[in-house]
Amino acid sequence: MKQSLRLGVSAAVLAALAALSACGGGSSSSSSNGDSSGRATLDLAIPSAVIAPKEEVATYAVGDAEGYFSEEKLKVDVINTDGSVAAVQAVASGSADITPADAGAILAAREKGVPVKAIGGLVRNWPWRMAVQPDSEIKTPADLKGKKIGVISLASGSAIYARAYAGDAGLDVAKDIELLPVGVGAQALSALENGKVDVLALYTQAYTTIENTGTEFRYLDNSDAFEGIRSLTFAVTEKTLKEKKDALTRYLRASYKALLFSSVNPEAAMRDGYRAFPQLLTGKKADDRIGDDTKTLQAWIKTAVPATGEPESFKDWGAISDEEWNKTVAYTKTSGQITKDVPLPELWDGGLLKGANGFDSAAVIEKAKAAE
Repeated sequence: MKQSLRLGVSAAVLAALAALSACGGGSSSSSSNGDSSGRATLDLAIPSAVIAPKEEVATYAVGDAEGYFSEEKLKVDVINTDGSVAAVQAVASGSADITPADAGAILAAREKGVPVKAIGGLVRNWPWRMAVQPDSEIKTPADLKGKKIGVISLASGSAIYARAYAGDAGLDVAKDIELLPVGVGAQALSALENGKVDVLALYTQAYTTIENTGTEFRYLDNSDAFEGIRSLTFAVTEKTLKEKKDALTRYLRASYKALLFSSVNPEAAMRDGYRAFPQLLTGKKADDRIGDDTKTLQAWIKTAVPATGEPESFKDWGAISDEEWNKTVAYTKTSGQITKDVPLPELWDGGLLKGANGFDSAAVIEKAKAAE
């Protein structure tokens, strides 16, 4: 596993990558050709600078520890990036082969001519929520008028969501709300409790991490406008898709098997996470962290599996409908990330998903139930 590389980039850099690709750059890293054991090697860009109980645990760590990558004759190396824009840049430049990046970042790159393509969904249920203190006077979205909203950063997905949420409530985004960067965790909680902000705009897993300390939030409802908008989505370059179709299919299959395993036994998945990423323990024993970390991982898993039904009924892993893509494009356009519609054939190729779904779900579930 490789974790030494950390990439950060502004959205403007993406425009230059289109020219790089046109000149023959942007190819997959040389390690993707395989190793002496005959395994194909893929470099995975995680779209965050800090390892946490989320996609890197539920897909990568479990895929590695439970043998799903080895069964597929894959060796997967990991790099961290400073977010989805940087992760897409890593893929476009050839520093990584695949990333589960935010769909908005993929769309923004595609609009700028960067030849990246989505090949499989991951987070399917909208993960962003507005939260206030239980005794807050804010009861409805319209009550946000004149309020300060805490976002992770002004360039983050939470800022985009906050503006879209206010606009959906009929507010003037430029005049009726103020966005203030507060980060996540204790920093975000302090900003809310001290009155620096009136409301937080974070993702569900971030709230769970805070709630594990005993804090309570009251959540505002998301309107139907946010249903069906996609978030984290696996993306590669067109070149990588063409040259490494089989390896990518096997990677997706292993990742979806790992996600199913995680949904059945999140505690076992979290223990796999500790083995892959010891830094998650922050110097503590696994038994001292496992309870809270499992709750945090479960919050993320709920965004990535069907909202209803049991694991035995989960199917069509990675599928994204045209309607969902259209809503995602419209949201990304309204939020200002893109200025025009991106044609679906340029954006999406679901051709690997039949092969990616070709696994025995019952066997995965049985293994997960037996795991400790």
